Amino acid sequence: MSKIVLMAGGTGGHLFPAMALAQELERRGHEIHLMSDERVSAYGKNFPAKQTHIVPSATPSLANPIRFIRAGFIILGGAFTAWQKLRGIKPDIVIGFGGYPIFPSFLAASLMGIKGILHEQNAVLGRANRALARFAKVMALSFEYTAYAERYSIMQIVTGNPVRDRVRKAASELAYSKLGESGKIRLLVFGGSQGARVFSDLIPPAIIQLPEHLRKRLEITQQCRPEDLERVTSIYKSAKVNVELSEFFDDLPERMADSHLVISRSGASSVSELTVLGRPAILIPLPGSLDGDQANNAAFIESVGGGWVVEQNNISPQSLAKQLEELFLEPELLNDAANKSKSLGQPKAVERLADLAENIIKTKK
Repeated sequence: MSKIVLMAGGTGGHLFPAMALAQELERRGHEIHLMSDERVSAYGKNFPAKQTHIVPSATPSLANPIRFIRAGFIILGGAFTAWQKLRGIKPDIVIGFGGYPIFPSFLAASLMGIKGILHEQNAVLGRANRALARFAKVMALSFEYTAYAERYSIMQIVTGNPVRDRVRKAASELAYSKLGESGKIRLLVFGGSQGARVFSDLIPPAIIQLPEHLRKRLEITQQCRPEDLERVTSIYKSAKVNVELSEFFDDLPERMADSHLVISRSGASSVSELTVLGRPAILIPLPGSLDGDQANNAAFIESVGGGWVVEQNNISPQSLAKQLEELFLEPELLNDAANKSKSLGQPKAVERLADLAENIIKTKK
C-alpha cells in the first residue's frame, strides 16, 4: 500500500476528477489523503480520503500590489502548513489538479523531494499549473492539444480527464434514449457547481416561445440559484411546463444520462462527463473565464458535431427558442450528436492516471 496525496481546489471542476482518481486508487488498496482549501466542505463531502487537510492559499493579483503582497504571505504560510502535514503523512507521490489553492501544497512537496504529477482538466493549461510545471515530474493532459502546454519541457502524457464512478456506471447502464416525433422531451439545464444567473434569465422566456405542442412534451430539470427559484417557478407555471427546479442535484450524473438534451456551461468536468455519457449539449461558455478555457472545452465537442456552442453575448430567448424548436422537430440531429459526443468520451482516463501514478511510485522504489 502506498500513501498518495491528492491536491485540488475546493470546487467541482477540480474536486470531481480528483474524487474519481481517489475512488480508483482506493480500490487498488492505496491510502489517500486530500489537500484542499476551505471550500471543500461544500463540494467534497463524499471524497474517499483517510483525511482531508485544509491548507491556506490565495490567488495573487498583479493588478493590485497590496493584494499581491498579502497573497504572497498567505501562500508562504500555506506552504509551511503543507510541509508540516506532508512530513506527517510521508506520501510516496502527490498529484495536483490545478488551481491556485494547490500552489503552496505542491510547492512544499517539491521542496521536500516528493515526486509529483500535475493534471490539467481543460483544453488550456491553467496559470497555476504553468507556474508549478517546473516542479512536476509529469504533466497529465485531458486533451490531445492543450494550449500553452507545449511551452513546458517536462514529460507530458494524455490520460483524459477522470470521471466519477457514478458517471461511468450511468454510462454503462443507460443508453441514449432516442428522441422520437412524439413522447416526452427531457431537457436538463445546469450552470456549474454554483448555478448560473443567466440561465434563469434566458431559458424560461425561450421555453415560453416554443409551440404549445412542444411545451406539452417537455420535462425540464433546471438548476437555479436560491434567489431565482421563485421567479423561475412563476414563469414556468404560466407556460404550463412540467419542470423540477433545485439549487443543487445530488444525482446529476443520472439526470444527465436520462436527458435528451443538456444546456450547460462548458467546464472541464461537465464536458468530460457529457462525452463519457454521450449526451448532446448546447454549451454556453462562461464569459471572461481565464484564458478562455471554457470556450476551448466547448469547441472540442462542437468540432466533431457532439454539441453546439453559443456565446452568451450572442444569445437571446428568441434565438434559443428557434434553436430548440429546430432540434426538437428534427430528432435525428440530437440522436446523431449523441453518437458523436460519445465518440469523444474517455471512460478509462482514471485507470490511465492511476497506472501512471503507480509506475512513478515503482521507479522511486
